[in-house]
Amino acid sequence: MSFMKARRLFQASLLLATAFALGACGFHLRENATLPPEMQRVHLAVNGGGEFERHLARALQTSGVTVEDDSGPGIAELRVPVAAFSTETLSAGGYVRITEYAVRYQVQFDVLDASGQVLVPHQRIDMSRNYSYDASNTVGNASQVEEIQRSLNGDMVQAILFRLQAAGQHELAAPASAASTH
Repeated sequence: MSFMKARRLFQASLLLATAFALGACGFHLRENATLPPEMQRVHLAVNGGGEFERHLARALQTSGVTVEDDSGPGIAELRVPVAAFSTETLSAGGYVRITEYAVRYQVQFDVLDASGQVLVPHQRIDMSRNYSYDASNTVGNASQVEEIQRSLNGDMVQAILFRLQAAGQHELAAPASAASTH
């Protein structure tokens, strides 16, 4: 067998072994969220808007939802009155120099269906990330905080979609469990 054939066989074997390893550990690509049918058309009311609102709108559209510019008949409403970052000092070194911070992110939301009834009751999600502060690198610290905020925005959007999906699944399961008790 030539060197080239042996190399190709080795590469194919390595690729196959990697695929089996990923499958065995439970890895699978993230699927789009399956949202309640009442949320096929949604108006977003996000306090402050910005990057979070854009990411949320994009994620909803990816999940098959039509995001409407205005509320109206036949349109559910996803309300986000609070989406706020804050920072907190975690530890201080010698001479009272701050050495570690936490970036905290809180989002509160609820969903009303097209008739104004509560589809998803008021929810609150809190997330945080810690980072080390370097007093000699203020530019790097600012960019580190911005990157943490971007990361928290993405994680928050996924957390909201998971909760919306769970609400849709709970809604489907509720009639079945009620019917089985009779």
